[in-house]
Amino acid sequence: MYPSTLTQLAARANPFSAPLFKLQKAEEPEKHAPEQKRVFAAAAVAEGDSCEFGSQKYLLLCGFGGILSCGTTHTAVVPLDLVKCRMQVDPAKYKSIFHGFSITIKEDGMRGLAKGWAPTFFGYSMQGLCKFGFYEVFKILYGDMLGEENAYMWRTSLYLAASASAEFFADIALAPMEACKVRIQTQPGYANTLRECAPKMYAEEGVWAFYKGVVPLWMRQIPYTMMKFACFERTVELLYKYVVPKPRSECSKPEQLVVTFVAGYIAGVFCAIVSHPADSVVSVLNKEKGSTATQVLKKLGPRGVWKGLVARIIMIGTLTALQWFIYDSVKVYFRLPRPPPPEMPESLKKKLGLTE
Repeated sequence: MYPSTLTQLAARANPFSAPLFKLQKAEEPEKHAPEQKRVFAAAAVAEGDSCEFGSQKYLLLCGFGGILSCGTTHTAVVPLDLVKCRMQVDPAKYKSIFHGFSITIKEDGMRGLAKGWAPTFFGYSMQGLCKFGFYEVFKILYGDMLGEENAYMWRTSLYLAASASAEFFADIALAPMEACKVRIQTQPGYANTLRECAPKMYAEEGVWAFYKGVVPLWMRQIPYTMMKFACFERTVELLYKYVVPKPRSECSKPEQLVVTFVAGYIAGVFCAIVSHPADSVVSVLNKEKGSTATQVLKKLGPRGVWKGLVARIIMIGTLTALQWFIYDSVKVYFRLPRPPPPEMPESLKKKLGLTE
């Protein structure tokens, strides 16, 4: 029913691999990039690209970009994440961001701020690999299933569906390391390193210790990722349409990366808000033995689930902006196809009476 390779998917029907429509007749050979207008600037096989859009090489390098973008950024903000988690599980002791930093440094020294860096790095590297790599895969597959015109009209839904599907698998990869990270950060004296924490958790609770938080993790990360990708894609589209004073094709690579960073930060603020209640539940759940998500939610109450929101907005806004910047930079460095925001297919324009 569907083409057998992702390359064929991307080249034939994917709305995200420009051109979205062709002006030449079907029997005419494909025109090359130099003869195309701005809308054709990022065809599936374009001059200067190192591979085809949707090819195995493309998807593998996208996954590598995900590893770099998520693993490095999450590790860089471990101190802020540590204080945020402690505010969520012990708000009486850690009353604010600055108070939390002060108490942590006083009790554990500056090295104490780095607790949990190893599970953070390995866990979010695996999550980034699955998140960005599978997003590209699902975006191509779902785009082909919808067809060119429907994929354009329902592109926001397409972004949401592709990102939710990718995050489902990404969280399974993240869950074990996230459980270790939270236990190290929120239970002083339990373990100081990943090598101490993982065997101890396994001895006490078995494999379940690493996956008991996967459902609330889905509750936190899937809405976060849906917002992260859909808001980013649409923000980029709006920035180039209404804010950037010249067409994308006339912008230099550094200028395009600035747009990427700004769109990423805007998306990050919304990501933090929609995912924070579930994040609070995950933090408490991984700290307390034998608890369930429902029990933790009742214990925290409507106000408790919003503790640490300011810290999370600062952290997630910065993280999301840097992740998109690094991910797009990887694409630039390896000369991967970077399609522009999608434009309405010619066939749809004719149906809507927008062209003669």
